[in-house]
Amino acid sequence: MTYAALRHSFAALLLGVSFAQPALAAALSAPRTASVAVADNPAAHPSFTVRVVGKGRPVLLIPGLTCPGAVWDETVARYQGRYQCHVLSLAGFGGTAPAAGAPTADFLPAVREQLLTYIKTQKLDRPAVIGHSLGGFMGLWLSTTQPDAVGPLLILDSLPFLAAVQNPALTAEAARPMAAGMRQQMGAGKLPLAQQRQMVTTMVTDTAHQALVTRWGQASNPASVAQAMYELYTTDLRADLGAVRQPALVLGTWAAYQPYGATLASTKGIFEAQYAKLPQHRIEMSQAGKHFVMYDDRDWFFQQADAFLQANYAAKK
Repeated sequence: MTYAALRHSFAALLLGVSFAQPALAAALSAPRTASVAVADNPAAHPSFTVRVVGKGRPVLLIPGLTCPGAVWDETVARYQGRYQCHVLSLAGFGGTAPAAGAPTADFLPAVREQLLTYIKTQKLDRPAVIGHSLGGFMGLWLSTTQPDAVGPLLILDSLPFLAAVQNPALTAEAARPMAAGMRQQMGAGKLPLAQQRQMVTTMVTDTAHQALVTRWGQASNPASVAQAMYELYTTDLRADLGAVRQPALVLGTWAAYQPYGATLASTKGIFEAQYAKLPQHRIEMSQAGKHFVMYDDRDWFFQQADAFLQANYAAKK
């Protein structure tokens, strides 16, 4: 497999799992920090659940494909003393119950609209967004849809149009047949568990986190995740990035692709091309991290995140 083909398929690697439904989704999560009560109406956002931890200026933490909000536990533990962390779990991901009638078309647009409503009803003042993979894409989409709704964007290993990694000229319409085929295959959950585990090793380095990500995949609803993947592959935000008004820090990774001939410079070039129209952004590349950079290169991630938040979203004293 070429580096380009591997990079093009990194979402498929995470999604290509043999799905099974365990009895207790809570058993999949790392130990969690305590939640605080908010005046929320969960019925208003059936596409996701929210756990609120800490006090201070609000921060939205959005996970990637197949992962629940627990993927952010270490991040929440670091920031809950400075910020009020609103930790999302998308319906059907990582043991979170799928939305009624799922899957339906326009799952991710529903997440976007319900999240914009959540920000308004909770009276969150331009919350910062920390998003991994699909979560980073969602942060961009919130900002292009309503530029004044959110604050600074911290985007982890995500792109505004994933399907165009191999071919920058690819359009969303042209990507639909490929994405539809992936949706059908992944919704069926045909991949053997052993192969899934091997694929997860391309995204996470240490064995404990590999096992955690694998279990979250097993606990996910295959149809829900496959629909989200399809929409991710067929939504192109590149031309809309000029509407974004807030600063953004993009943290990319390349270590997983080094054996396939990638260099740090060539991988950064992919990010630079896709984010070219984003007005206020900086791209930094992890030297050691794979896709789950907050696990693999944690100290570097926190160093970058601390500096970015301090400069653009300092906690109020």
